[in-house]
This record gives sequence, C-alpha cells and structure tokens, in this order.
Amino acid sequence: MGELRTPTQADNGAAPPAEREVGTVRLHWSHDLRNPLSVLDGWLELAEETGDPEQFQRCYDAIDRMNELIDDLLTLARAGRDIDELEPVELEDAVEAAWQGVATDEATLTVETEFTLSADKTRLRQLLGNLIRNAVEHAGPDVTVTVGDTPGGFYVADNGPGVPAEDRERIFESGYTTAEEGTGFGLAIVEEIAEAHGWSIAVAESESGGARFEFTGITRVSPRA
Repeated sequence: MGELRTPTQADNGAAPPAEREVGTVRLHWSHDLRNPLSVLDGWLELAEETGDPEQFQRCYDAIDRMNELIDDLLTLARAGRDIDELEPVELEDAVEAAWQGVATDEATLTVETEFTLSADKTRLRQLLGNLIRNAVEHAGPDVTVTVGDTPGGFYVADNGPGVPAEDRERIFESGYTTAEEGTGFGLAIVEEIAEAHGWSIAVAESESGGARFEFTGITRVSPRA
C-alpha cells in the first residue's frame, strides 16, 4: 500500500488544503517566473546584437515556459474551490479524452476499466491529463500508461522508474519536480481535485516497478441512460 493522503488530513487547526495551496502559489509565483524572465532578458540582448534566429527561438521558448507556469499556477489556485455539478462519468471515456489532450509522443495507453463514477467531468479529465503528462515527463516518451479499477475506485499506473518511498509525500508539494521541463504543479493539482471530490489518493509501485496513483473513497454509479 502506498502513502495515503485523505481529504481530512488538514487537522489540528491547520489551514485547509486550498488555503495552504493558494499561499504556496503566491510564494512560488515570483520565484518560478523569475527564471524564464532572466533567460528571456539574456537571450533578447544577444538576439538584438547578433540577429541570430536561434537566439530569438530561445526567447520564444522562454515565453512558452512562462505561459505554462502561469496556466499551472492559475489552475492550482482554482483547484481547491468547490467543484461544479457532479454527473455520472464513464472513466474510460474520461481517460480517452484526457489522452487526446496531452502530447503523448510514442506512449501507449491501456484502459482496463468499466467504472462509472460521480464526478465533475472537466476536473476529472484535468486530473487524468496531469497524471498522463507526469508519466510522459518522468518515464519517457515511450511509456505505457495503464488505468484500471480498484475495489474502492481506480488507479493510474506507468512502467517508468517509479517514485522512491521517501519522495511519495513530497511529490504533491507545489513546485516540487524532478523533471527538467516540469513545472512542479501538476501533481499538486491532482491532489486538490481529488480532495475537492472527497477522494483519497495514494502513491504506490506499479507491477512493472513504475508509479501507481490510487484513488479510493469513490462510489460506483449507474451509467447515464
């Protein structure tokens, strides 16, 4: 069993998860944007001096990086808010939709579920998309991602290098990442969305030794007619 994180973990007078995350977003905002801004400033100066198209491309890359950070930070700030209307969602359909929205390169998707759950469809797709993106970033472009059922919910697993036991709590911290191109907010957003639904999330090892994210506390519902 992995490290279990429940929606009631903020106790003993601690601030609710959403409030803690908003505060963390403020702390990371200036720090995380300063790096690409500094890169942009340096490459712009070189581009002006040389007119080299490569220098301009690096400027564009820095701008893309800032946009990615801003998108993730804004999403994180919203993630802990009340979810929208719940509806029956077929997990397989949500996974397929999330897969289409991520640059998966040579990755492979295996879906082993007939689970229908009550969820905010948009938030669920976002949660799944972030897990798929996380797998591609950490396990490589040819990763295999598997989604399947558990007795009380579902799991998303990959065949990558996995998450060391000592890091399984830290990976949900805003800004924490071991990927060169990662923003460090994807899994924090996953946790916030899960908690907003009242679900618990645990990190374990997959059958192939990769990462396995398990979501429990989910009630199976009848598919919408």
